[in-house]
Amino acid sequence: MDLPVNPPVAPMLAKAVTAVPRQPDDGPAWLYEPKWDGFRVLLFRDGDEVEMVSRGGKDLARYFPEVVAAAKAELPEKVVLDGEIGVPKLFANGVHRLDWDALSQRIHPAKSRIDMLASSTPAIVIGFDALALGERDLMSAPFEDRRAALLEATDTGSTRERGTMRVSRVTDDTEVAQRWFSAFEGAGLDGIVAKDRRGVYVPGKREMLKIKHKRTADCVIIGYRVHKSGTGVGSMLLGLHGDDGELRMVGGSSAFSDATRLELQELLEPMRLDPDKPHPGELTRWRQAGTGEFYPVRQELVAEFAYDQMENGRFRHTVKFLRWRPDREPSSCRYDQLEVPLDYDLYSVLEGS
Repeated sequence: MDLPVNPPVAPMLAKAVTAVPRQPDDGPAWLYEPKWDGFRVLLFRDGDEVEMVSRGGKDLARYFPEVVAAAKAELPEKVVLDGEIGVPKLFANGVHRLDWDALSQRIHPAKSRIDMLASSTPAIVIGFDALALGERDLMSAPFEDRRAALLEATDTGSTRERGTMRVSRVTDDTEVAQRWFSAFEGAGLDGIVAKDRRGVYVPGKREMLKIKHKRTADCVIIGYRVHKSGTGVGSMLLGLHGDDGELRMVGGSSAFSDATRLELQELLEPMRLDPDKPHPGELTRWRQAGTGEFYPVRQELVAEFAYDQMENGRFRHTVKFLRWRPDREPSSCRYDQLEVPLDYDLYSVLEGS
């Protein structure tokens, strides 16, 4: 490829905050947009060459051939876009939502199945940034200029009745963004992103702000415990990488149905590091005997979990499994995704302190 911005490029990231940031008194500094619930993608087109790279550096083009074809048909000859891949689905109530399950099924090793799903559940790309257009490198341009280039590249303007390449809407009105936060959840979105309208594109840095409907973390599956019945998985053990790159156990997820326990056993048992010898586990004030033993597994799987608080670098309570994340690399599951104030000082809560 011969573009002003060539792969690999690490996407700019967002840090979590608890509320939609308000505009300063001297004029709008933020542009707000919906937070889309799909696979993050950097799309590079140079003529007949199209590359689609996930946040973790995976090649997504082979899984979404219909998007590759649409990029050639709908985008300029030279362009680099940042956005989200999603699969729309018409639900029984007559509205379209992004369907995470249908999207996850697209990550499949068989080309025949990929081709079938590309036809039956075609994906769309929702662009929200432009890194290059034509011969212009836009990464040092302010976001409002990159946004203008994005509209130019996708040729949508104010209309959204287009094909595969779509554009995220934005607003500089804080009250509108707050209404979006509630109203758009019904469309399968999971919050709001706030961007500095004058900010440049900073690869790999958490320069944007995100406000999510729920507190979640993407964790590495590092092992499992057998259910007390002796059959199936009782709990999965989870890990996150610290700033030093070391993987630390941060807690566990349990409360699975009988069917799910057996499915997890079939998935995880072949991944044991030592098939016949469980790890003795760590002792805690609640577990003083040998009942904490678990089977370490290869650190290959990533899943998203809902949690309430962290304490001393670990989840305070058992967390809830939400979904698998085949688009995430285990090395990308870090503590820095948890940049939300997760606890309060006692005296800040007590009246009169």
